[in-house]
Amino acid sequence: MHKIILFSLFILLSKNVYGEMIKPDPSIGPKEVISIQLKALQKNNLPFDDAGIEQTWEFAHPNNRMYTGPLDNFIRMIKNPSYAMMIDHIEHNIIPVQEQEKSSYYFVELTDSNGKKYGFEWTVEKVEQNGEFKDCWMTVGVSRPMPLSQAS
Repeated sequence: MHKIILFSLFILLSKNVYGEMIKPDPSIGPKEVISIQLKALQKNNLPFDDAGIEQTWEFAHPNNRMYTGPLDNFIRMIKNPSYAMMIDHIEHNIIPVQEQEKSSYYFVELTDSNGKKYGFEWTVEKVEQNGEFKDCWMTVGVSRPMPLSQAS
């Protein structure tokens, strides 16, 4: 009986901790937005298939969403060879380039699951339109990957 209760409690806690998407909020800073996205992509299939891509989509700026289309299109785009190295990557480093009041630019160094290093220019902006995302930092663009080197 105790085992069943403990197991049920574990399932409930796991779902709350790992099953909930982090939603955009004005209290989340621009660098933290990128960190949330990259950490999610690093463990893409936890707690469910493509959860990391879905979490990344949560922080896609409304203007970016108009360009990329709905979530299903975004998933296909990330899985495309142009961005697939982000999925299940080994490590990343977020380097501030220019942080401003309404837009910020970062350079992201990423090591893919094969040890290859890539660089990305990552741009986040504060949403100015009224609505659910007003004053939230969200990603407006990520450059194509730039090969950097092979890890030793």
